[in-house]
Amino acid sequence: MSSTASQSVQSVHDFTVKDARGEDINLSIYKGKVLLIINVASQCGLTNSNYTEMSQLYEKYKDKGLEILAFPCNQFGGEEPGSNEEIVEFACTRFKAEYPIFDKVDVNGENAAPIYKFLKSGKGGLFGDSIKWNFSKFLVDKEGRVVDRYAPTTSPLSIEKDIKKLLETS
Repeated sequence: MSSTASQSVQSVHDFTVKDARGEDINLSIYKGKVLLIINVASQCGLTNSNYTEMSQLYEKYKDKGLEILAFPCNQFGGEEPGSNEEIVEFACTRFKAEYPIFDKVDVNGENAAPIYKFLKSGKGGLFGDSIKWNFSKFLVDKEGRVVDRYAPTTSPLSIEKDIKKLLETS
C-alpha cells in the first residue's frame, strides 16, 4: 500500500508510512483510535498556536483514545526545511510533543504521499482537493474513515468537541 493508492483502500489503517527515523509504521496499529492527522511546519506563522494546542489536546485525550499524527511538509513557503531529526527535536523540545512525528512528505502534486491522496479524496476542501497550507487537519474515526477536514487557520482546540464526540462512540 505504501507506493500507490489502490481501489481496495478502505481506510487510513490500510497504509504504511515512514516515521521520522525511516522505519515503516503500519497505520493499522491505530485501529480503535480517533486520529487527528496534520501537515506541520516549524517556521510557519501558525506554528506556535498549532503545536501548543496539539500538545494540549494530546495531553488531555491520549488516554481516552486520541492519536495525533504529524506529517512535516516543506511544500508551503519552504517553512519546513529541516531534517527529520531537527523537526522532531524542535517539536519535542519547544512544544513537548509526545505524539508521533512522521517522515517529511509532500501533500500535493504527483509525489504526494499516498496517505494524503486518500485523505483528500475522502474530504475535499472548500477550494478543491489540494491542501492549501501548513496545518491542514483531518479528523479520522476509530474505523479509519475521514470524518472531517479543517482549514489551516482552524485552531486544534476549536475542534475538541468533534474529537470528544468521536471518542464517545464505540
